[in-house]
Amino acid sequence: MATQNAPKTLEDLKGLLKHDIKVKVAGIDVDGVLRGKFMSKEKFLSAAVGDGFGFCSVIFGWDIHDTVYPNELLISNRANGYKDLAAVIDLSTYRRIPWENNVPFFLVSFLDPDTREPICADPRGVLKKVTERAQDMGFSCYAGCEFEYFQFDETPKSLAEKKFLNLKPLTSGMHGYSLLRPQLNNDYFTDIFDETHKFDVPLEGHHTETGPGVYETALAYTSALRMADNAILFKFALKSLGMKYGITPSFMAKPWGNLPGTSGHIHVSLRNSQGKNIFSVQDSELKTGRKGAAYEDTKFLSQEGEWFLAGVLHGLPDVMPTLVQTINGYKRLVGGEAFWAPNAVTYGYDSRAASVRIISPPSVPQSATRMEIRVPGADMNPYFAMSAIFALGLRGIEKKLALPCPPISKMSPEDRKTGKVQMLPTSLEAATARMMRPESIAREDAVLGNDFVDHFGGTRQHEVNLWNEAVTNWEVERYLELV
Repeated sequence: MATQNAPKTLEDLKGLLKHDIKVKVAGIDVDGVLRGKFMSKEKFLSAAVGDGFGFCSVIFGWDIHDTVYPNELLISNRANGYKDLAAVIDLSTYRRIPWENNVPFFLVSFLDPDTREPICADPRGVLKKVTERAQDMGFSCYAGCEFEYFQFDETPKSLAEKKFLNLKPLTSGMHGYSLLRPQLNNDYFTDIFDETHKFDVPLEGHHTETGPGVYETALAYTSALRMADNAILFKFALKSLGMKYGITPSFMAKPWGNLPGTSGHIHVSLRNSQGKNIFSVQDSELKTGRKGAAYEDTKFLSQEGEWFLAGVLHGLPDVMPTLVQTINGYKRLVGGEAFWAPNAVTYGYDSRAASVRIISPPSVPQSATRMEIRVPGADMNPYFAMSAIFALGLRGIEKKLALPCPPISKMSPEDRKTGKVQMLPTSLEAATARMMRPESIAREDAVLGNDFVDHFGGTRQHEVNLWNEAVTNWEVERYLELV
């Protein structure tokens, strides 16, 4: 789904850039970080007309802190000289950055320069592949994202000077849905809503969440690829505005050990060629629910919706690194029941305790029927998370999978202890090992495929190795004197 003023022709593009001398472009790496640069208008137009422009592949050969992966991964390595990729400009992503003097901005996708095929780990390319598969099945993918995030009364300079210790939260106390707390930083709070609107990243809701300095923002529901773009650009916008006000917003999943973490919940649905939500029940089923539903919790979910749900549940443990991709993210899930963070293969009607929350009549109109995937944290890469969710759901529809377990309302705490409830991996190391198994559902061509699993899995193994080599403050404080 194109942005509001996206150009449709080359003449449109030239007209939009008539008074500009430069353009900003960016793509996304595997960690969900925007990597980009300024280009002269002339260079940009030449690339837009032609086959794109060269962009160093090293952004897929190093980690979030620009450390080159010691293991040779498929896309960018010493053997291929960290060669250029073809960066293809997506004109449908046109917008202007209001806090950067309205400079024009476009996203790019990365192709192999020889085959012109999407590279296996390009986030936009991975999600495009899944949505195109959905289209082949007669469906369009739609999604929404909700982000929680802590904010600190700190700057990048003060963070470095403090060595990320003893950080000051933007506000004190626990004040979810407060109308009072935003008054302490009202210009910043309202700028988030207003400036993202100008940036063509529309918001649906914006409020304080419980926790010191915590906000929550829901992005407006749209097509899946546009939603992933908006999610990444929302983070960019928020961090940019934070710099303006001397504030550091953080999408780290668990910055405080004794407080709830920050989630990145994803709402998903499918529509058919007529625009009808295929998860919704028929009009005739609105009073009593669908006959043949597996459980009471799914009776206001269509058969296709139940199959989609089953697909997600069957594959959830095998795609965990795409939903929770950092070492820290699993800290949010450990003991998750205490902090509303799901850590098991569970689902339920309007249940915020489950990994998949079914949102359907009677609590919403049938057209709003959807599923909320509650496992990801705010640190997720939305492209990979949505790719995994939709790919698994489509697999469920294709195979007409049955639900693997009863809803959470039929489970007891003892079921977790006895193994009746399947628990999700509790560390990035365990999650990555499971995803990379030869029999992993993630490896199926119709899900994520071998090339993606090998490359992305390799980057997660690198993350695990760095963690295993690190000596933390906790270890020093606990062992230095007494052992």
